[in-house]
Amino acid sequence: MVFLGDSITEAGQWDEWFPGVDVANRGIGGDTSQDVLDRLDSAVVGAKAVLLLVGTNDLWLKISVADIVHNVAETVAGISVRAPGAPILLQSVMPRAAKYRLRGVELNEAYRQLADQAGVTYIDLWPALSDGQGQLPAEYTLDRLHLTGRGYQAWVDLLRPYVEQFAGETPASRSR
Repeated sequence: MVFLGDSITEAGQWDEWFPGVDVANRGIGGDTSQDVLDRLDSAVVGAKAVLLLVGTNDLWLKISVADIVHNVAETVAGISVRAPGAPILLQSVMPRAAKYRLRGVELNEAYRQLADQAGVTYIDLWPALSDGQGQLPAEYTLDRLHLTGRGYQAWVDLLRPYVEQFAGETPASRSR
């Protein structure tokens, strides 16, 4: 199972949080949606499942939502080619500081539509990680972007059923 994304993914201790699950952490700090797309050949080959979280750095760099979604659509298609049959779980961007709320909501709605069109699973992280005002709660972050242990715990709790569902499956077992 591949966790693919930026620094938020990179800082995750996925092998500790999901013991017994074969995980690969393919998060790289600072990555944008284009960066993730550019490194698919080395990131997802042979993956049983891919959990994709990308886009927050794009928002910070003021890349248009249309361009982000285009890159993520290409990434989803590229994963399907490089890891045939592997489930793809497209995660929403997380809340950040208030100034990113509107674009984050817009991007997440576009991700939801992309997931529907591409036939992949969409995971909405916002309800578990928002303070109700569209920001990360203070106890979940020190810098309004990266997560504290409590923030990661909330994320892991949300991901656990998905990871457990796909951890032991192979493409052949899903087709039975």
